Amino acid sequence: MAFYTLFPPKIFRIMRKRILLIVIMAALSMAWSVRAVSQSTVKGVVVDSETNEPIVGATVTLQGTKNVVFTDDNGRFTLKSPKTKAILQFTCVGYENLMLPINRSGEYDLGFVPLGIATVLLRDAVVTTRAVARKTPVALTTIGSVMIEERIGAADFPKVLEVSPGVYVTRGGGGYGDSKINMRGFKSENVAVLVNGVSMNDMEWGGVYWSNWAGLADVASSIQTQRGLGAAKVSTPSVGGSINIVTKTTDAKRGGFASYAIGNDGYNKLLFNVSTGRTADGWAITLLGGRTAGNGYIQGTEFEGWNYFASVSKELGKNHLLTFTAFGAPQWHNQRSAYDGLTVKGWQEVGKYMPIGQQYRYNPTYGFDKNGQRRTSSKNSYHKPQLQLQHLWQVNNRSSLNTVLYASIGNGWGHSGQGTAPYSSAWYGSNNGVLNQQFRRADGTFDYGAVQTLNENSESGSQMVMTLSRNNHKWYGLVSTYTKEVSPKFNFYGGIDLRYYVGTHTNEISDLYNGTYYIDRYRKNVKPANYDGAGTDAFVYKKLTVGDVVYRDYDGHVAQGGFFAQGEYDWQNLTAFVSGAANLTSQWRVDRFYYDKDHQKSDKVNKIGFTLKGGANYKFPGIDSFGGQHNVFANLGVISRAPFFSGGAFLASTVSNQINPDAVNEKIFSVEAGYTYHTAAFNLNLNLYHTQWKDKTMAKSYEFVNLSGNADRATINMQGVNSVHSGVEVDLDYKPYKWMSLNGMLSVGDWRWTNNPVGYFYDSAGQPMTKEKTVASGIQAADHAQMVINQKDVKEGGSAQFTAGLGVNLYPLEGVRLGLQWKYFSDYYADYTVSSNDITLGGSKTFTTPWKTPAYGLFDLSAGYSFKMGGNNATLSGNIENLFDQEYINEAYDGGSHDWDTAYRVFYGFGRQMSLRLKVNF
Repeated sequence: MAFYTLFPPKIFRIMRKRILLIVIMAALSMAWSVRAVSQSTVKGVVVDSETNEPIVGATVTLQGTKNVVFTDDNGRFTLKSPKTKAILQFTCVGYENLMLPINRSGEYDLGFVPLGIATVLLRDAVVTTRAVARKTPVALTTIGSVMIEERIGAADFPKVLEVSPGVYVTRGGGGYGDSKINMRGFKSENVAVLVNGVSMNDMEWGGVYWSNWAGLADVASSIQTQRGLGAAKVSTPSVGGSINIVTKTTDAKRGGFASYAIGNDGYNKLLFNVSTGRTADGWAITLLGGRTAGNGYIQGTEFEGWNYFASVSKELGKNHLLTFTAFGAPQWHNQRSAYDGLTVKGWQEVGKYMPIGQQYRYNPTYGFDKNGQRRTSSKNSYHKPQLQLQHLWQVNNRSSLNTVLYASIGNGWGHSGQGTAPYSSAWYGSNNGVLNQQFRRADGTFDYGAVQTLNENSESGSQMVMTLSRNNHKWYGLVSTYTKEVSPKFNFYGGIDLRYYVGTHTNEISDLYNGTYYIDRYRKNVKPANYDGAGTDAFVYKKLTVGDVVYRDYDGHVAQGGFFAQGEYDWQNLTAFVSGAANLTSQWRVDRFYYDKDHQKSDKVNKIGFTLKGGANYKFPGIDSFGGQHNVFANLGVISRAPFFSGGAFLASTVSNQINPDAVNEKIFSVEAGYTYHTAAFNLNLNLYHTQWKDKTMAKSYEFVNLSGNADRATINMQGVNSVHSGVEVDLDYKPYKWMSLNGMLSVGDWRWTNNPVGYFYDSAGQPMTKEKTVASGIQAADHAQMVINQKDVKEGGSAQFTAGLGVNLYPLEGVRLGLQWKYFSDYYADYTVSSNDITLGGSKTFTTPWKTPAYGLFDLSAGYSFKMGGNNATLSGNIENLFDQEYINEAYDGGSHDWDTAYRVFYGFGRQMSLRLKVNF
């Protein structure tokens, strides 16, 4: 009653409504407050823990919910969470899953989120059409570190790339690291090789000596091959494509591994890796080291190689990552010279010197001296360390800056036998495919003792000596790339590429072979006008001994600077890009052998080159009934490339400062189109390409007798050498079951020369020559002697124009892997070159389609078993290369009749190779 006395019913009803309203408002306020507190927005950039490159398409999931987002083309993601406490799960094919707890409200940035390469056995090469920083596809294959381990066995590093369409690998003479690689028919000097985006191609001639990088397989986290136009972030272009080896970096996890491998012919390899892991204050250190040694598959090709890798990184706040990397592979290996290939008949004849069935392993320069000491005239020793300092800066949520400062100091040598005129080529084991019998013992070995006897009995000093052909260099550079998302539809990147290189080249006498002195026949070529005191008997017939320089002593300088940029527009299902690059190349020589101090520096050759590329991709909306996505794309590009230092900018770059007056930029036009189809289990890529290559420069030297009766050197400078490379490439992978994956590839090419180039003759002073060997009235004047090379519509040699492959991987039990790979190569036309015997003043040389070597197919078998050893994960893996011991011709040069009978410098491929490896992780 007291209640109703204080609060009459009418008043109570009003108050009840107000109280209810207040309670509702309070409840809503609390709910809103709770929601505001628990709602969070998380951002970050997912990167590869070994490369620091953004990972595109990684899945970010709020565990226990259906809240899923994917990283964009810069690796960025933004995810909203209704909880204050949650777990983010990061997943991506080929990478380890990462669980990251969050316990914050509001909006915050995780910074870099590194994902490590998956340690489980990968099912296949990751074949994709997406290049780094571009949505518009290119022809691209990426092979991860696990697959490299699975396939490399005891082979050279380039062998793992044979799974890519259009790639052909040869082993040259067969020494350790002497492999060569062709891509779409273009040789190594026209294929850009990069390590972490830094160019490794020789600055003077453009090629790569893989023996200098024999340890790269151990330090590589992935290999990316881009055929054709590509999307490499450098200012200098490639014609055939690019190979980017991405090295390991500081591991985010503490631990390491040790491994030991054995193989045929005494192959042994010991390797270790250890990492501190990433500490709480952002430091991490990773070290790797190893030794590889063996007798070599080819007779007398013993080798020993060491490799090391060290990486130190430091997180400077959440937006900066600084990494220092040093790696190298010092090695020595005995070789079989690239000139020591025989004819097909010759290889059968040397079978009498070898065990039954082993004739293709014969080495014509394997032998001993008169004291029974092992000798060789073909050996290489080199060390080319690479130092890189990388700074990755996430400027803000839409832009980043990646800068790499690098240095390479190369030191090493190769054997180079020298001799007087009658013995100028006697050090070679063969001459144009014919076994050299002048210094041959009855058992087939090279008779180094006979060379000693020759020199001992000579009254004019050593007739044959061995020299060390030293090729040292210092190379410094900087590459810096700025990436910016201008808008959700437009991305941009641009950067600079700066390089300076100086290579020092000498030949130093290392062994007089029992002689007392040596008279260098090249000293008579030194002109008195260029070298004060030259031409006298005291100069020409100077008695030289061990340590003295013969033949050459010069520095090659190359300075290059340029920029590159790309813009890409993304609108609904259509993406389009335009990219360009330009560079200035300056080249000059400093010669100390043929010139005195007043004349030793040449003029500079300055050339501007550029690249312009564009393309578009259309992604068909939606997916088909099989869950597949269809894409079509097209790219085109124009390249103007400065001529190389060797064989381009200078008429005879080894011995003369004379600038090539006819050197012009090479011009390349390329167009490609493609189609891709992807489902969860099936991927198909189809590429068609057409590349026109014009104004290739080629200089060839030869010796002649001038009107005064003296020996002289002339150079024929071929200009306007044109070719066309067209073809189609297909690669696919299919995973029908969890325990099976299939992969395949097919490449059909048509590579041929398209014109009859004209070459003009110049004497050793760089003056234009007449047919009568006098000085012509002017360059390319009517009396300037020339020569025509008739090769229009002739097939290019040196690479298989048809390749195919099919592979299967089975996983029958947990931790067990079985793999079988079939590779097929055909339409290999023997290589050919203009030789000294072909050169005639005012003449011509006609080439016809060279000999096509027999097609061949090879099977490679691999297997692996993962298990626990003392509580640690261990893997036992084995490889058998050329499972059925197939005999096949891997290289050849075309002979006069364009058939097997006259082909020379023929090399057969390796027979069956086996290796076994145990790896223990800790």
